[in-house]
Amino acid sequence: MSSRYPTAEQNLTCFILCQNLTALLLPIFIVRLDERTGNIYILAGEETGIVITRDGKWRYD
Repeated sequence: MSSRYPTAEQNLTCFILCQNLTALLLPIFIVRLDERTGNIYILAGEETGIVITRDGKWRYD
């Protein structure tokens, strides 16, 4: 599959993280798929950046 589309693992992780972030009342400003790396980037609140890799694992950026 092309890196232009998220994997099933990324979709699930992204949904769970976005749900948890909004439960903490953090606004989500950006959810972006980087077509070069295939990673999803989430920017929430004033300084919370999260990267979700193709295998669905995530880390703070």
